[in-house]
Amino acid sequence: MKSKTPWFNFLLINPLLVGFAMLFLFGTERAVPHAYSPSGDTPNVPLPPAVTYLALGDSYTIGQSVGKDDRFPMQTVSMMRSAGYNMADADIIATTGWTTGNLLQALKEKDISASYDFVSLLIGVNNQFRGLPVDRYRAEFTALLRKSIRLAGNRPDRVVVVSIPDYSVTPFAIGPIDRDKIAREINQFNRVNKQLAAAYRVHYLNVTEESRKAALYPALIASDGLHFSAKEYKIWAALLAAIMKQSMDGKGQNTPATGRTAAI
Repeated sequence: MKSKTPWFNFLLINPLLVGFAMLFLFGTERAVPHAYSPSGDTPNVPLPPAVTYLALGDSYTIGQSVGKDDRFPMQTVSMMRSAGYNMADADIIATTGWTTGNLLQALKEKDISASYDFVSLLIGVNNQFRGLPVDRYRAEFTALLRKSIRLAGNRPDRVVVVSIPDYSVTPFAIGPIDRDKIAREINQFNRVNKQLAAAYRVHYLNVTEESRKAALYPALIASDGLHFSAKEYKIWAALLAAIMKQSMDGKGQNTPATGRTAAI
């Protein structure tokens, strides 16, 4: 038998080199590289789908006498974005002077098929202002609340009923008798929407008591002497954003009996 060649003997006594040789000859499975941003220093992490928000209401929702960015739905979105949430621009269906009946008709005409992550509902001050019956408000608000839940993908914990603010504290209200009457009737309508919010297990945001602070702080009233200012809407937005964060973080489940209430 012929003796083995020197190079073969070398490989027999150097098994590590055999391994390196095999890697060199046949290659290795390469890992798929991460996608990088244009700067090349951080990976591109896909953003979650944008959180959508629909605000339903009247002059308080459309932000009568304040700038577009000062409306409370817009300020809510801005706060959520600052907190790191990927929020789409708010959709608003609201007009100054609308009653519950007007809002119902508008929703019927628009026939919205989209589903939103959050829906807020603030309506009723014009029912009170026009002297419309509370029983009618109850029936129409119930229909609006059911519609709001459907628009939120049948998720009651993604719907927020906002109480009717009290304009009796504004210069528009005349005399102590009128102020007392307005405040009393606002309370009556709010008892209805709060009861319905609890019955349908949605969130309830009480801005009424906060709005009454405008009696002592004129800066909370808009230049028209009737509606509320951007400063007041900022307070509402902070409360609404807190509810949204709780719901998105899994901490906003409603209690079975009373719904979830946020108030100052």
